[in-house]
Amino acid sequence: MQPSLEKLRKIFRLEHENGYQNTAVIGGLARLLETWETEAREDGLPEGIIQAVAGRLRDYERLSPESRAEVLKGLWKRIQEEVGESPKAKPTPSLRRPGRAEVTPGAITSQTPVALNAPLTVLPGVGPRHAKTLAKLGLHTLADMLYYFPRRYDDYSRLKPIKDLWYGEQVTVIGTVQSVSSRSARSGKVQLVEAILGDGSGVLRLTWFNQPWVANRLKVGMPISVSGKVDQFLGRLVINNPDWEPVETEHLHTNRIVPVYPLTARITQKWLRRLMNQVVTYWAPRLPDPLPESVREEENLLDLGTAIRQAHFPDSQDMLSAARERLAFDEIFYLQMGVLRQKRDWQSVTARIFDVPDEWLEKRLAALPFELTGAQQRALSDIIVDIGSGRPMNRLLQGDVGSGKTVVAALTIAMVTRAGAQAAVMAPTSILAEQHYRTLRNLLTQGPDALPEEAIRLLVGDTPDSEKEEIRAGLAEGHIKVIIGTHALIEDPVSFADLQLAVIDEQHRFGVEQRAALRAKGEHPHLLVMTATPIPRSLALTIYGDLDLSVMDEMPAGRRPVATYLLMPKERERAYTLIRSQIEQGRQAFIIYPLIEESEKSALPAAVEEYERLQREVFPDLKLGLLHGRLRPDEKERVMAKFRDGEYHILVSTTVVEVGVDVPNATVMLIEGANRFGLAQLHQLRGRVGRGGEQSYCLLIPDHEDAAENERLQAMVETNDGFVLAERDLEQRGPGEFLGTRQSGYTGSLRMASLTDVRLIERARTQAQAIFARDPDLRLPEHQLLAETLERFWGGGKGDVS
Repeated sequence: MQPSLEKLRKIFRLEHENGYQNTAVIGGLARLLETWETEAREDGLPEGIIQAVAGRLRDYERLSPESRAEVLKGLWKRIQEEVGESPKAKPTPSLRRPGRAEVTPGAITSQTPVALNAPLTVLPGVGPRHAKTLAKLGLHTLADMLYYFPRRYDDYSRLKPIKDLWYGEQVTVIGTVQSVSSRSARSGKVQLVEAILGDGSGVLRLTWFNQPWVANRLKVGMPISVSGKVDQFLGRLVINNPDWEPVETEHLHTNRIVPVYPLTARITQKWLRRLMNQVVTYWAPRLPDPLPESVREEENLLDLGTAIRQAHFPDSQDMLSAARERLAFDEIFYLQMGVLRQKRDWQSVTARIFDVPDEWLEKRLAALPFELTGAQQRALSDIIVDIGSGRPMNRLLQGDVGSGKTVVAALTIAMVTRAGAQAAVMAPTSILAEQHYRTLRNLLTQGPDALPEEAIRLLVGDTPDSEKEEIRAGLAEGHIKVIIGTHALIEDPVSFADLQLAVIDEQHRFGVEQRAALRAKGEHPHLLVMTATPIPRSLALTIYGDLDLSVMDEMPAGRRPVATYLLMPKERERAYTLIRSQIEQGRQAFIIYPLIEESEKSALPAAVEEYERLQREVFPDLKLGLLHGRLRPDEKERVMAKFRDGEYHILVSTTVVEVGVDVPNATVMLIEGANRFGLAQLHQLRGRVGRGGEQSYCLLIPDHEDAAENERLQAMVETNDGFVLAERDLEQRGPGEFLGTRQSGYTGSLRMASLTDVRLIERARTQAQAIFARDPDLRLPEHQLLAETLERFWGGGKGDVS
């Protein structure tokens, strides 16, 4: 196994042992990328794998431990499939899969100069050895270089002196190295390199963890540029693990914005910059522009050649912004065109028609122990139209926590099974699958055309092998009508006699391939996707543009809003008093911690230690349960069952309870280290209480009294509306919170576009829809280049991003 893969394997294993708490690397797994990408390219790993690892690990900290486990397992599986045990370098193009977005829109069309296909050895100073090194960066042709954008810029016109730096700022600083030292810390487990940087106005401490080679490369007196986030240690400003590079003196006096490119071994910034300048200056102006002129004028966009030139070597910050806007517009625009085409293709195939008689529906609804909300009724009406249309349903059911999506799914399943067909429900975790199983079994074994209990089964990873065999046989023969499970449902041995409905819960936690695999188990089955993550509409229309949207924005009758309070750490006793008073009234409480166990790397409170302290010192007379991601699935289920059945008064947990666990008697959710979570995740946690008729409470305790952080948390106090919070989270933290492993589809390919830029998304979507409405097959002469580019962007696939 190559050294870079061996390193990855060890870190993934350690992360597994740590319960997916993002602690296997100091500072989080994203820190690994600072050195790993270069090592992987030196080992000849395929660029597609390197980009996949980089994309997943950058967003890793935003995921819940459950999602992190799925991501790492999925990554390692893909590495084994594509690389095997002894990876050799593979040409990057072969890694492109149908239906995956290509990353160079517009680079090659029939009007592009043929010379752009030329290998890099045509450039002066690039021989076979250099070309082989550049190939590790995914650079094979001149066209590749045009789309190899800088990872950041050093703006020598806007440099900040060290004396003006503020805690928390993301900055680039230039100075001279005044001293360099290295030492061991934490009983030899950590190697520290420390340097002092001065610029005449002040000094700044720089610290690198476990990167001993930095000490050999830095020399006293060397001018360097440093980029990173300003932190504090013992009252002094410090930047931990900064990006750095030697300063080229000619840039210091020109006030230029200088590009900084991703590198690999044996290539310097100076050399690559010179090469890029040569290629970009000559070839960018000669690129044809596939975006129709009418669109460019209407949207006031740069032409493609100017945008590429300014993205590499910007004349000013304004020109850099305009270049990024044009390139980002292209990405969203081509993404939308692909999604629209997929929707059309999906609507062009036929599907089984299911008629739903009014009389049957009335009896079915009358058998429910409650009345449907208006939103549930509207969603149901949409679904009845879909499954009776003769086209496959492709619907996203988007509803806030507790809005009653499962009931809608159950009624949809009943509409299909009454005609003898089968339905499959896929959930992201065993706990959630088991909960769906209990709920659906209760709902589907009552009312007209009720199913017998043995026709509804559960299939998860830890289902005994003998039972798995029996379930597979029942599905293949058609005796089992409804199967609820995790990714075990899409494994090869599972086949269906007549799968006509696939229900996928928490869509953003499954990768593209997993959804396609479930869909492939039937002949054009109807698809119902559910998510409790209240994705802002702009984002939903972009990433789920191929799905019809039903928004459930109404709570069932009797649900009271959860009263939410922000407490300072010193007010913790008030939280304990409220918990005790609620328990005395026969209620239960959750206490959530960001970590499983305390670590040397963090001063945050952790579930295991705090559970022991709470049981010993705070609630010695009460029964406490402990739940975290490191427990076996059967242990988790046992703890949850005891809490649900009232055997525990308080459940101390990590975010493993984030998705879907139902305990109607729980009325208090206390979240420690609340500032460590995104608003979307906090809202999911808050949704675990308030599920009965009683008044419920959510108490947020940040780990320090940071005004900006606590202003962000104040949004939780102000609103119970998940959609409002989602918009704020999107602005503050970016789309990773919502997308999770969905990024395996295409968001990793978006180099310039931010899915937080709602205005740009709307503009690109409007233009794509207008062109698609006028010329869906792109047959008009002015759309010829556009058609070629779209094929290239989607790699010849149909844009399967759902």
